[in-house]
Amino acid sequence: MADLSLKIPASSANFGLGFDSIGVAVNKFLYIDANLADTFEVTFKDFSLSVLPSDESNLVFKTARSIAKSYGKDLPPMHIEMQSEIPLSHGLGSSSSAIVAGIELADHFLDLNLSDYDKVRLGCSIEGHPDNIGPCITGGAFVGYYGNGELHYYHLNLDDIGLIVSVPEYEINTEEARDVLPNAYTRDEAVSENALANVMILALQNKDYKLMGELMMKDSFHEPYRQPLIKEFDEIKTTALSAGAVATVISGAGPTVLTLAEESELDSVLENLKMIDNVHHEIISVYTKS
Repeated sequence: MADLSLKIPASSANFGLGFDSIGVAVNKFLYIDANLADTFEVTFKDFSLSVLPSDESNLVFKTARSIAKSYGKDLPPMHIEMQSEIPLSHGLGSSSSAIVAGIELADHFLDLNLSDYDKVRLGCSIEGHPDNIGPCITGGAFVGYYGNGELHYYHLNLDDIGLIVSVPEYEINTEEARDVLPNAYTRDEAVSENALANVMILALQNKDYKLMGELMMKDSFHEPYRQPLIKEFDEIKTTALSAGAVATVISGAGPTVLTLAEESELDSVLENLKMIDNVHHEIISVYTKS
């Protein structure tokens, strides 16, 4: 039996108008079994993960050792078995789930007694922003701010709405997705985005998903610039909305596309999306931490 078993959810970030600030945890998972050992070693149970380092340079170990150092401690060597349902470099927070796993390893094996707030703060100090890290730790929908070491967040359940992910076969590098964004926005763009995001969050909180969906698709900060990187995006969005979806947006930096629909419309939307070739379409659900 493992000394520690972890099940870390995937996350969809940049949720609509929540660029670098709003994300949602979803029920795809990174699984890790950890045992103390003589050396740091990773065994991958999925072939797709074999591109990752299997020694102490693996992101899980790097994170855990960095946190140990920040607390003046040494992480003991360990062996971990890793299995994942989260596709790499596809906009579903695979790196954030690994960072959170590292935080959990450090917390457990060094008896740090970290709170969720501590874990989110540590994750943000590594990741830089909270919209992928936060949902992995709190579950549900996460709204947060992180800057200059200052962290504020709330999380809430996202009930009575269904999710579909459309996952193209190719990857988009996060740096590439960042490079297409402008270096500055006009005052009018910033004011408009801020106002729309404020209303979107209240619509989410009040479960007015029709209005929330309409506003999610008004993003001007990142989606217009990243859409050309996802050649199927326009077809996915048009197909989903025509079939009754309330919103279709980019998940994270892409290329995964996230569609929201009322639960009664999910199957119909999915069947229509399946007509789009070279993309894996799947109904998923929001992960709520027990």
